[in-house]
Amino acid sequence: MEFESNCSLMKNTSASVAWSSKLPQGLDVEISHHPITLRCVANLIIAMERLNGGKGFTLGRDEGLLNFLLESAVEVLELESARTEASSRAAFSSKGEYECSVTDSENKCWVLNEGSMELHAIMLQGGSSYHKVHLNLSTYITPVPSETKARPVALGIKGSNLYLSCITSEGTPTLHLEEVADKEQLKSINHESDMVRFLFYKQDTGVDISTLESAHYRNWFISTALQQDNTKMVNMCQRATLNRNTTFTIQRHN
Repeated sequence: MEFESNCSLMKNTSASVAWSSKLPQGLDVEISHHPITLRCVANLIIAMERLNGGKGFTLGRDEGLLNFLLESAVEVLELESARTEASSRAAFSSKGEYECSVTDSENKCWVLNEGSMELHAIMLQGGSSYHKVHLNLSTYITPVPSETKARPVALGIKGSNLYLSCITSEGTPTLHLEEVADKEQLKSINHESDMVRFLFYKQDTGVDISTLESAHYRNWFISTALQQDNTKMVNMCQRATLNRNTTFTIQRHN
């Protein structure tokens, strides 16, 4: 029996096979992976009407089938609830936040170029230290146990809605500054969502020395140009890239 439906039904799942064994011969079951709608219910009633040859649904005669359908609906709802709960557990959860600043191995500070909306690493003299960018560093709890001691963090420019993110540009992971209008969406980030682009693994490699690896593109690190080159922006690179520095001193201010 076939009838139209917009419920995106899927056949041959383990659950549908198990349920089909309980049904009378000639009656099949399909499992929907979308929320139950009134249209789906209407289609079910039409199907039952056709099974009865248009005689209408009789509670006494079809009570066994009705009970089966109700029990199956409860099982589907419980499965979806468990799936939603598991999905919420598989998320990076914000734990805390503190203010910090970053300098590289050549003691260059991160400075924001507001014209190009880029970060550059520049050697600042005493009177120009106010150009140094201050960051709000948010720490996260990982959704699954990590093989390393690296901690996921998000980095936002203090006093703004700008956050560092790693996305691809012409096929290469690139560091960007993105405006986040609703910061609440950064409090819990599903590990499979594209919001992971805002997360970086902070790995401490020495006393006050850390690397910042993209959580979205593993083995790509935030880096600065070596040899006092102020023209190149803070960007992503792989660890072994020549003339790029991937280790930083992250100084906490509170």
